[in-house]
Amino acid sequence: MKVTFQGNPITLKGTQVKVGDTAPDFTVVDNDLNPLKLSDTKGKRVFLTVPSIDTSVCDTEVRRFNQEATKLGEDVTIYTISMDLPFAQGRWCGGAGIDRVKTVSDYKDREFGNNYGVYINELGLLSRAVFIVDENNKVVYVEYLNEITEEPDYEKALEALK
Repeated sequence: MKVTFQGNPITLKGTQVKVGDTAPDFTVVDNDLNPLKLSDTKGKRVFLTVPSIDTSVCDTEVRRFNQEATKLGEDVTIYTISMDLPFAQGRWCGGAGIDRVKTVSDYKDREFGNNYGVYINELGLLSRAVFIVDENNKVVYVEYLNEITEEPDYEKALEALK
């Protein structure tokens, strides 16, 4: 898969996942610096990977999913994963009024990035992607964006949750 950042080719490290795969385990860090693993999450999960929460496209994406989350029910949890430090993520969420999307960081071990094939070798950031995992840890939806400065297909992702 060819992936670009502002039109320039980039290299993604790790193994890309496909619909039907068992979701790979990972450890990320929450806003209180506590580890969070796949096994700590329950129900239907949406994992959004973004280059940085502080960019306009990421801001738009997280706000949209935060807004949609109120319609999805209590069994759906949305996580935004980036390489941003947990302190910056927490500050951004507070300022943006984000209360339904949980931000977590892959800065420490880069496990999510490598296990899901979204770690950008040249930039040390995560590529933009959407993963939906069901209550049995099966991947039911995947979108890797070819150009990481573009927004994901919200409608297809939301449809996969219904």
